[in-house]
Amino acid sequence: MLVLPGWNSSGPDHWQTWLQARHPDFARVEQADWATPALADWTATLEAYVARHAPVVLVAHSLACPTVAHWARAGEDRVLGALLVAPADVERPDLPAELTGFRDAPERPLPFPTTLVASRTDPYCTFERAAHLARAWNARLVDAGDVGHLNTASGHGPWPQGETLLEEIRQAAEGPRRIGG
Repeated sequence: MLVLPGWNSSGPDHWQTWLQARHPDFARVEQADWATPALADWTATLEAYVARHAPVVLVAHSLACPTVAHWARAGEDRVLGALLVAPADVERPDLPAELTGFRDAPERPLPFPTTLVASRTDPYCTFERAAHLARAWNARLVDAGDVGHLNTASGHGPWPQGETLLEEIRQAAEGPRRIGG
């Protein structure tokens, strides 16, 4: 399992960090620059981690979701599946200047089974936009309800629903077995 934090990483109380603490065998993708991300750097780092750990399941949050879409190639067989949570809308007009290099995220089916979790009250991506991305990426859409950006600020340190979804993805990819075991 590869944990891919979004812009400014996932802090100590974030659901991704909580998930890693529960499963120490998960690898966290560490970007060289969390504050001023560059798409080429982020996709190269993702490639290096996938090459080192394949086969993998990707666990992406926010800006890491369009990063996965930019990185993914047709016929990708090193990824067993992906859980994309609270994707950042990199096409929105008020996108912070630091993130404009991530614009024009590909809108083509991802070459691996994907589940996209979206909130109806995410300030960084409308539910309608997330549903559009789910269709474009051929992802199963999970409506998380009115839960904000699914981050620490919205109360998502421990997030059992995310762990359940990840277990479903892993089981579909590998057959019955416990996460990390």
